[in-house]
Amino acid sequence: MSLLLTGATLIDGLGGDPVPGATVAVSGDRIAGVGRTATAPADADLVDLSGLTLLPGLIDAHVHIGHSSEMRAVLNNELSVAERAADIFRTLRETIDAGFTAVRDCGGIDHGVLRTVGRGLVPGPRIWSSASPLVQCGGHGHLGSPFQAPDESFAFRVRGLTAVGRISDGRDEVRKAARECFRQGASFLKMAVTGGVVSIADTLDDTQFSIEEIAVAVEEAKARHTYVTVHAHNIAGIHNAVKAGVECVEHGTGIDEETAALMAAGGAALVPTLAIAKVLTEDFEQHGLPPQIRERVGDTMRGMTDGLLAARAAGVPVGSGSDLIGPKQNRRGLEIALKAEILGAMEAIVSATSVNASIMRVADKIGSVETGKLADLVAVDFDPLANPELFDQPERVVLVVKNGRIVKDTRK
Repeated sequence: MSLLLTGATLIDGLGGDPVPGATVAVSGDRIAGVGRTATAPADADLVDLSGLTLLPGLIDAHVHIGHSSEMRAVLNNELSVAERAADIFRTLRETIDAGFTAVRDCGGIDHGVLRTVGRGLVPGPRIWSSASPLVQCGGHGHLGSPFQAPDESFAFRVRGLTAVGRISDGRDEVRKAARECFRQGASFLKMAVTGGVVSIADTLDDTQFSIEEIAVAVEEAKARHTYVTVHAHNIAGIHNAVKAGVECVEHGTGIDEETAALMAAGGAALVPTLAIAKVLTEDFEQHGLPPQIRERVGDTMRGMTDGLLAARAAGVPVGSGSDLIGPKQNRRGLEIALKAEILGAMEAIVSATSVNASIMRVADKIGSVETGKLADLVAVDFDPLANPELFDQPERVVLVVKNGRIVKDTRK
């Protein structure tokens, strides 16, 4: 299949000035040419995008596709496997319809979902997954009631579909858990090194895992030519993780100048997740979370905002992740809108395209509109630089191309 996309204003994902009236040629699954002189085979389908803005496929670098059902219903074993699968497949469809052609799943899906999307059996974005996040006993990600035995949390897992926190205490258990994650189809590792918002038995100020334990995960990731990212909501946990060699920090609440400098020196990136804090603030009840969690939400939005500004000032790459959970995950573009208020629209777009691709080690494949890259492209019916808040309206994404094929087209 070949396409010739014409007439749109092009934002390439690299931060360059928009190019009006641009042409992008697609041949097979690749971008074959960019610019007013780009040409495609004679039999290419002509796609007129006049009046629209064309961008690289958007990337959400912090998703939880496997947590697409109401959390309380899952924890109470009230949902069938069929219902949980249907929720996951619905979320995958909503994600790509919103213009997110790639995601990094930071815990919650098993290899079967990757295969199902990869084979084209259900529509969805490209997925890079951590499978089961590594968590310590009683730490963030250890699901279930404290009245249950620790291993009973695995009752919530559906092999081949969902993944839950892999409890690993001590170096040997971390090593075995990391290897099991790769067996589940992980392309990177995720660890929780502090307490979390959606936690029962810890606080945001808690640190989790020792430097030595984190270093084991880093060692196992390097053996697989990949990296570790960490959930972190306080600077003590971030310091431990960076000293152990992690490449990325999720959330980053409270990052200060010293911590940002440490991250920059260690080559660690940051993926703030403002959208989930905003959504939980606006509509806590729809997530089915325990009520005691509500009071933690407000602290994280300010802490993440301060943290991303400190990181940015130190030269730390700042990516973009929504961290949405539950049955309503159709607001991934809210993350771009919120970042635009802080960083400006262009920088917010770049964070959700080429910066995310670099953090995920796939910048040679996706994240920008350049010749030779995979043909993942989206067109929107608004000016993203003037009105970035409209990324929060997925219906404003009117064309989605993934792998050179049109998977959504609602142009009038």
